Amino acid sequence: MSARKRNHPAESHDGLSLTSALHDCLACGVLVVNQRGQITSCAPAVLRLLRLPRRPAANAPLSQLPAPLQKIIRQVAATHAPVTERTVTLSGDGNDSVTLHVTAVPVQAGPNSCDVVVVLNDISAVQQLEQSMSRLDRLASIGTVSASMGHEIKNALVAVKTFTDLLLDNNPDAELAGVVRREMRRIDTIVSQMLKFAGPARPTLSAVRLHDILDHSLRLVQPQIEGKLISLNRSFKAAPDAIEGDDYQLEQAFVNLFLNAIDAMGPNGSLTVATEIIPASPAKAASPVGGVLPQVRVTVADTGIGVAPENIHHLFEPFFTTKNHGTGLGLPITRRIFQEHHGDISVKSEVNKGTTFNILLPASAPAC
Repeated sequence: MSARKRNHPAESHDGLSLTSALHDCLACGVLVVNQRGQITSCAPAVLRLLRLPRRPAANAPLSQLPAPLQKIIRQVAATHAPVTERTVTLSGDGNDSVTLHVTAVPVQAGPNSCDVVVVLNDISAVQQLEQSMSRLDRLASIGTVSASMGHEIKNALVAVKTFTDLLLDNNPDAELAGVVRREMRRIDTIVSQMLKFAGPARPTLSAVRLHDILDHSLRLVQPQIEGKLISLNRSFKAAPDAIEGDDYQLEQAFVNLFLNAIDAMGPNGSLTVATEIIPASPAKAASPVGGVLPQVRVTVADTGIGVAPENIHHLFEPFFTTKNHGTGLGLPITRRIFQEHHGDISVKSEVNKGTTFNILLPASAPAC
């Protein structure tokens, strides 16, 4: 079994720890092949590293090993020259693969006999750690750029807000004025969060109505819904719908989900937004998002193109996107917002059938 399947005490939920990486790099497999191309010795670790279904029998032929490894062994046997730290990637079932450092050395076993000793080291865990570090570096760069942009946008926003207020004072459409002023405040809040890039912005929690937040979020994407002739199905059954939340941040998260759903659908698609109460239970009370109060579940489902199985586990990773012009930051930000509200988000999808996001948020006493 590879490092990704093994549980280590110091391993986090989102990635491999240094302890895990070192464990796999230091654990090596050794095998010996004689001059007749027969496997005369095979350490147990070789079975895991090479994804072999069973231990080779005594004097098993070299052909039982993966083709890239056979090539290296034959090269050493023919030239009597060692091969050191050759990198080989072996594919397993599905998308599971392992990257090995292979060292093969000729050893004189007799006057006319030369064996090949092969040492295998799994470096897949190290590669994953390097990718994680690279991702963190990119996130740090994005944070620095965001802070610079946020500062400039915030300065320009002062002038925009002043002139917008003057225009709205002369506009008789009170509802339009309310929406514009609310969105200006939301932009100001988002930009302020960008300026706090050194630490994730914590939501300002207060008693809010989830259905009001969903209604406003849907109103913001109404032009896109109408432009694609998408049918909107509402099923707001959560009663009460009171939660402790930051309405601006929750609107940002739900708008992200709605826009993703709309982008995934062609004309005449269907978008479903539903809520329901999940009663408290001992099992839920012990979960990270559970407690003595019930939970509110929000379901956002579309009939779009869906997500390929190999991509479903990467949706919430920063910078992962299947869109031509996507940033890969929308869903990670959305998940962070729900997590900071002591909630959680999960996804199910089928190609050409659609995608469903389920969000769990702790319910609270009704807002006044």
